[in-house]
Amino acid sequence: MGQHRRRTSRRRLLAPTLGAATLSALTLAAAVVGTHSVTPRSTAVASPETAAATAPTAPATRTAPVAPVAMPTVTPTPAPTVTVTPTPTPTPTPTPSNPPGTTDTAGATPEAATVGALFSGAVRAGDHFCTASVLHSATGNLLLTAAHCVDDPSGVTFAPGYRDGRAPYGTWRVTAVHTTTGWSHGGDQDEDFAVLETAPDAAGRRIEDVVGGNTLGTDEPFGADVRLYGYPATGEQPLLCTNTTGRQSAFQRVVDCPDYPGGTSGGPWISTATGHVVGVIGGYQQGGDTDDTSYGAYFDHTVAALYAEAVAAAS
Repeated sequence: MGQHRRRTSRRRLLAPTLGAATLSALTLAAAVVGTHSVTPRSTAVASPETAAATAPTAPATRTAPVAPVAMPTVTPTPAPTVTVTPTPTPTPTPTPSNPPGTTDTAGATPEAATVGALFSGAVRAGDHFCTASVLHSATGNLLLTAAHCVDDPSGVTFAPGYRDGRAPYGTWRVTAVHTTTGWSHGGDQDEDFAVLETAPDAAGRRIEDVVGGNTLGTDEPFGADVRLYGYPATGEQPLLCTNTTGRQSAFQRVVDCPDYPGGTSGGPWISTATGHVVGVIGGYQQGGDTDDTSYGAYFDHTVAALYAEAVAAAS
C-alpha cells in the first residue's frame, strides 16, 4: 500500500452517543447441473423361412413327369438402426476470478457497484482521493471508509461504481463523518475507520436503494479469504485482489495484494465466506508503506458501536 492520500479538511462533524449494533448475515447457495446420456436401442426383423412346393409324378404311361416348382426366396430388408444423440444439459459458466494474490481491474459486478471513489467536489477524472463502500443499514444512506481519508464532509462526493470519468449510478453528497474518540483524540491506528452519512441524490433516492450495501462483519477470523477493492489515485478503474488475511498485531489485519497505491485507502475487505465487510484499507502505516502489502484495523465491538451511533444519527 503506497502512501495513501488524505484530504485536507477544515472541521470534523461529530455524532451522538454510541448505541448497540444489529448485524445481519448472508447465506450463500450454489446449484450443480449434470448431464445425462441415453443408450439407444435398435430392433431387428427375423428372416422368414424359404418355402417350396413339389407336384406329384403321374405314372409314365399316362403323362410326362412334372418338375417341381420352386418358390422364390425372399430376403427381408433389415430395419435401420436409429442412434439417439442426447442433448446435454448446459453447464453454468463459472464467474472468472483472479488467482489468489494477483491484482486486476474489478469486473462490473453487483458487489463492485457498492464500491466507489470519493471526490473533492464534482466528479472529474483524476480528482478522486480515497475509496469507500456502501454499508447496509436501516437508514440506507451510510458509507464505510478509513478515518484518515475524511474528517470534514464539506464538498465530498461519492460515486459508486465509478469508471473512466463516469458515475454510472449517480453521485451522493457526504453530509456527516462519524469516527471513534480514539481516532479523533489520538489518531489511534487501531480505530482507523469511519462511517459517513449521505444525502439523497438529485432524484431523491437513497444510495442503498440504488446499488445495495454490504453487511458489517465483526469478530470474524483473522485468517479469512477476502476480496480487496480500491481506486488508485492515478487510475480510473477499481482494482480487485483476493487473498487470505493474516494477523499483523492484536488489532490489525494484513494481506498481500500487489499494486495497491495511494488512493486505495478506505477500500473494503469483503469476506468470501460470509459476504460481510470485515475491514477497510487503513490502520497501520495508514494502510501500508508499500504497494504490495495492505493493512486494516480489526473490526470488533468498537466499529459495531460506531455503526450504531451513525444509524441513530441518520434516522
